[in-house]
Amino acid sequence: MSQRDTVIVGASAGGVTALRTLLAGLPAEFPGRVLVVLHVAPSGVNALASVLARSTSMTVRSASNQDRLEPGVVLVARPDHHLVVVDDSVLLTRGPRENGHRPAVDVLFRSAARDLGARTIAVVLSGAQDDGSAGLRAVRARGGLGVVQDPDDAQHPGMPMNAIQAADPEYVLPVAQMPALLTQLIGTEVADLTADQTVTADLTLLETEVAIAELAPDSLHQSHRPGSASGLSCPDCHGTLFVVDERDFVRFRCRVGHAWSVQSLMAEHRTAIEGALWMAMRALEEKAALCTDMSDRVGTAGAEISARRFREQAREARQAAELLRTLLADGAGTDLDYEQEDGRLG
Repeated sequence: MSQRDTVIVGASAGGVTALRTLLAGLPAEFPGRVLVVLHVAPSGVNALASVLARSTSMTVRSASNQDRLEPGVVLVARPDHHLVVVDDSVLLTRGPRENGHRPAVDVLFRSAARDLGARTIAVVLSGAQDDGSAGLRAVRARGGLGVVQDPDDAQHPGMPMNAIQAADPEYVLPVAQMPALLTQLIGTEVADLTADQTVTADLTLLETEVAIAELAPDSLHQSHRPGSASGLSCPDCHGTLFVVDERDFVRFRCRVGHAWSVQSLMAEHRTAIEGALWMAMRALEEKAALCTDMSDRVGTAGAEISARRFREQAREARQAAELLRTLLADGAGTDLDYEQEDGRLG
């Protein structure tokens, strides 16, 4: 028999407040090992550990390569590095981004599911979209527990709502109630997975995806990729995306390992569409300005037919630019409304 001894926490937008509340309620002698991933910009200042340390009497520090998991210690992911669990220590990698993030919640969750199995308690806090849902499914499939912040309690309910829908966690509650629950759960005995349960958890896929995050050569050089070709391209590298279809849960990976949930992929396309519209409007405005200038020049030289042609081209360009301006102002073509009331894809 093993014991639940590790708490892994994932958060994004609004996550700092939730993390401070969570850690503030844990006792200094909390016997669990705690790992935290908050989605931050790659160029962000590595200050999260010091910010969180002010809210708790536990030891909080930024994770380093080969750090051991220790009771009462909180290890926080560094900007632009995935936090990967390897046995009872951690590895920092610059593996492919997941849902546009590095560090990514799903990477931490999957690696803990692979190496710690039922010893893991995974916590999903405030954030947008559906980061953490795939990782929470992996944790629960390997016998770990899922704890999700009540969406009504979160500054940004997207991550909690989607985690609930995708992974059916055991506990959904306000973050202020989580410290008492975690204190109760940590140290409880759990049975090791049987062979049948290991197959159900799809350990092969799990190990492959963790190896990709670790930048393991064998995982990158394999000709076979998880899933089937989708006909879509990866926003990060423009390679082919492969569909990973886990029954009622669909996500994507490219050949070199960038991973996307459906919502994150749609959001990335939304950004690309808006950028394309702005580029088209800029080109049309420049064409209108050029045609107006040429109309004035050739008109002054007495070439009235050419001047009229340039004026007509300038008018058409401005009309097209005005149409794009209206589209951008209204959000048409860029505001992909993919979230319904329950936070899942329509």
